[in-house]
Amino acid sequence: MSRAEVFWLSGPVIKARPEGDFRIKEAVYVGPDRLTAEVIRLDTDCITVQVFEDTTGLRPGSIVEGSGAPLTVELGPGMLGNIFDGIQRPLPAVAKGCGDFIAASADVPRLDRDREWPFRPALSPGDGVRGGESLGTVSEGPDRYHRITVPANLAGTLEWLAPEGVYRLDAPLAKLRTQQGIADIGMYCRWPIRVPRPFRKRLQPERPLMTGQRIIDTLFPIAKGGASAMPGGFGTGKTVLQQTLAKWCDADVIVYIGCGERGNEMAGVLEEFPQLEDPRSGRPLIERMVLIANTSNMPVAAREACIYTGITIGEYFRDQGLHVALFADSISRWAEALREISGRLEELPAEEGYPAYLPSRLAEFFERAGRVTTHGGEQSSLTVVGTVSPPGGDFSEPVTGHARRYVKSFHALDRDRAQARFYPAIHPLQSYSEYLPSTARWWQQYGGVLWAERRERLLTLLQEQARLEKMAKIVGRDALQAGQRTTLICADIAVEGLLRQSAFSDTDRYCSPQKQAAMLELVDFFVQRAQTLVGQGLEPESLLALPVVRRLQRMGEEISNDAVDDFETLRHELEDAFDALVPGSASASGVTREVRA
Repeated sequence: MSRAEVFWLSGPVIKARPEGDFRIKEAVYVGPDRLTAEVIRLDTDCITVQVFEDTTGLRPGSIVEGSGAPLTVELGPGMLGNIFDGIQRPLPAVAKGCGDFIAASADVPRLDRDREWPFRPALSPGDGVRGGESLGTVSEGPDRYHRITVPANLAGTLEWLAPEGVYRLDAPLAKLRTQQGIADIGMYCRWPIRVPRPFRKRLQPERPLMTGQRIIDTLFPIAKGGASAMPGGFGTGKTVLQQTLAKWCDADVIVYIGCGERGNEMAGVLEEFPQLEDPRSGRPLIERMVLIANTSNMPVAAREACIYTGITIGEYFRDQGLHVALFADSISRWAEALREISGRLEELPAEEGYPAYLPSRLAEFFERAGRVTTHGGEQSSLTVVGTVSPPGGDFSEPVTGHARRYVKSFHALDRDRAQARFYPAIHPLQSYSEYLPSTARWWQQYGGVLWAERRERLLTLLQEQARLEKMAKIVGRDALQAGQRTTLICADIAVEGLLRQSAFSDTDRYCSPQKQAAMLELVDFFVQRAQTLVGQGLEPESLLALPVVRRLQRMGEEISNDAVDDFETLRHELEDAFDALVPGSASASGVTREVRA
């Protein structure tokens, strides 16, 4: 076993003189407490190591022991519903042995070895198998089964397969005869966190990740298998929005990473999520979640590792044939960990003190998202959504700037909207999505062939609103022309009726795609009809006097997801109200009703 002697320490970074061979990214153990660490630099007579635990008490002369393997996580039954720290130590098990604070000697199994799992085989001895093929399933709860698969790099003939029964996690389940000999397959496996898990083929995203938030799904969709960034200053609602998406998005498994967040925020997450009800099954939401908890007072190197721990777990469930959504809050805290470790290493800093390799590290993280064909033949996806916390809400800072280079969906949270209690506080003119071409066909199933056209008209209306509001601040709204005042009125109604949601309303906290399409169509009908009538001489302000306009602004809260037909009734009420404003206008205007697909 390789050994080294520490001769230099600086926070989480140490240097040691090696006796034997070490490898870059090798997991090592430091000092008498065997602190988990990783080799990050190799020189002729020195190794540099980052330690993932508190280094208090270490001193020159402490021994570093090599493991001969990279830093890995354990993947198998027992991850769902669990809470891990940045290096996959289960916090409930750590708390039993150490109390409220993680001790330096807290070395517990990553997955519970004492728990027994019911295994049901799917094949028989003598069957030929290849990497990714399922050997059987383990029940992890009602209607939730964990597949035990052949490792991707193995193929051969089954010599032996365990019969149906209950087994411990470390019990062998199969023996596989390969060209290299007999290989044992168990219920769990280990995988290095910095190495992406393999798949057969990468596919183009085709379906949106439905979040139930209209401004995201309708205007700036996130594709299943896509990558998204959500930047916003302090108090703009990033954490609240991510928690909402984690609860309501249509993913099979949720991986939530609290990366360097404040202790009270992370404590709130750990307290609330186990109590939330899964809207899909009615059972606790935590049963299909994995939580990675790393707070700002935890060792900074563990913060750097927690992102890779979480995404490796996400890839594992993707390889199970599931759709996985990973939420990282926040990437800025992870980048700050890179900056601190880089400073300890006395590396030449780049912009704002961040290391020069920040862009490549961000690219490595986001490119692990994707929709793929697994080695088992299923089509599954891993969607990555990361929040960014730019100081002072400055989107020109390096982490935000580099992150937007590697994502195709960008949701900018605005401080002014948040302070006005507008939720979600996503700014429609600073946000964008490049997934629209690939998801438009799916959306047309719910909104008809004119869905994309209606969406484009809404964005144009919002852009015109921003331009006219600047003009109105100078000359006053009353000095604007009738058509311009109509644009402002219509935009205000569209923002209030379509883009604003209430997280406290049982009806409006989640919006189905059918309801979103119906609301977009109704808002578009109102805007076009209003502009036509004002062009015929109607006073714009008379639109606000219509009682039905108030219903239009509150339709999200008043019409439930299972009562979409009520939008047709509201449309007829709008038509009658317009006709009452200008008798005969319905025929005189020459406006033809759009044919819905």
